Amino acid sequence: MSTEINNESGYEVDGEEFAALARYVLDEMRVHPQAELSILFVTTDVMAELHERWMDEPGPTDVLSFPMDELRPAREGEQPAEGTLGDIVLCPEVAATQARTAGHSTVEELLLLTTHGILHLLGYDHAEPDEEKEMFDLQRRLLLTFLAGR
Repeated sequence: MSTEINNESGYEVDGEEFAALARYVLDEMRVHPQAELSILFVTTDVMAELHERWMDEPGPTDVLSFPMDELRPAREGEQPAEGTLGDIVLCPEVAATQARTAGHSTVEELLLLTTHGILHLLGYDHAEPDEEKEMFDLQRRLLLTFLAGR
């Protein structure tokens, strides 16, 4: 799997940790090992611009996902499809605020948001209560098992 990490936020991030998380989540979700993913960390100004342009919502948000080839997890016994998964854009400043409210570190919040973004790229959503439960339970399990193995 190829994960490209770009940090334009000014916030210090450990790119290797985020690449390891992405590898773990995509392996667990049975995504092709050569799938491509990009993770970009941006400032609040850039995130606000993207949020307004693509979601028609004002101000910055924590994470945006931009799928490319609409890859989906392979089912048991199936071969996963090759391709480009897409891009995840994260805003560390927004994540820091959310982390304080949640009572954990900014890095933990960014790891959570990365997992969340990957699941969106894989077609998961949380618009309906049953979808939210499925996605958030999966997100929690993936992140906790990744952290437990570190």
